[in-house]
Amino acid sequence: MTVLPSFHGSNHNHLLARLSVESLGLITHHSAVVAMKQGTVLYEAGEEVEHVYFPHSGMVSLLAVMQNGKAIETATVGREGVVGAMAGLGLYTSMVRAVVQLPMSASKISAARFRHAVAASKSIEHACIRYNEVLLTQARVTAACNALHPVDERFCRWLLQSADRAESNTVALTQELLSEMLGVRRTSVTEVAGKLQRDGIISFTRGIIQIIDRPGLEALTCECYQSLIDQSATLGRQSVVVDSRASDGARP
Repeated sequence: MTVLPSFHGSNHNHLLARLSVESLGLITHHSAVVAMKQGTVLYEAGEEVEHVYFPHSGMVSLLAVMQNGKAIETATVGREGVVGAMAGLGLYTSMVRAVVQLPMSASKISAARFRHAVAASKSIEHACIRYNEVLLTQARVTAACNALHPVDERFCRWLLQSADRAESNTVALTQELLSEMLGVRRTSVTEVAGKLQRDGIISFTRGIIQIIDRPGLEALTCECYQSLIDQSATLGRQSVVVDSRASDGARP
């Protein structure tokens, strides 16, 4: 983990960008901007949440971990959200494994400092609760997708989500990583990636996937990709409306 030069790009994180100057200061005055490599584990399931992260770029995967060690992704977090926010409301233990899946920069604040910020600002508290609803919605859609849709459609959905978070049609994703995120055998991922490559939809070499035909990829994905976009947008609009009615400043 690398600490970047001291700056607070709140405009890079959508949740921070919606806070007032007073509420934002409660976080930025006690946070540092850090860079994290792909594969960095922020915390394991069952571990105490010691830090809260507001991504400026990249992506974090949240995984449910079984007793036999197998894991499957239930939700992802990018610059629209926050990782570990419920620690601000008293939830100190993570129920999931949080791992960086796309190289990321983020504002990092200790859970203790973040609890002070939540206690002092109604709008920060509201942001935590509303974003938790976003993650719960993601988890519900992902669970349905994993149960009802074939691996090729799920592969396309996950690739599109990753490209959106990377803001690029080229992403670094190994077949091993994809098989873990989708909860399927690596051979299944190899078969799907090979077919998409033969059809001219993607190029896949040495852990680098390039989307060549995005409309073609979108046509092959399941309905869950658009559903996640629509539901996230709806929750975001509702959050803005509620925020505008609530006091956005720090509590006395």
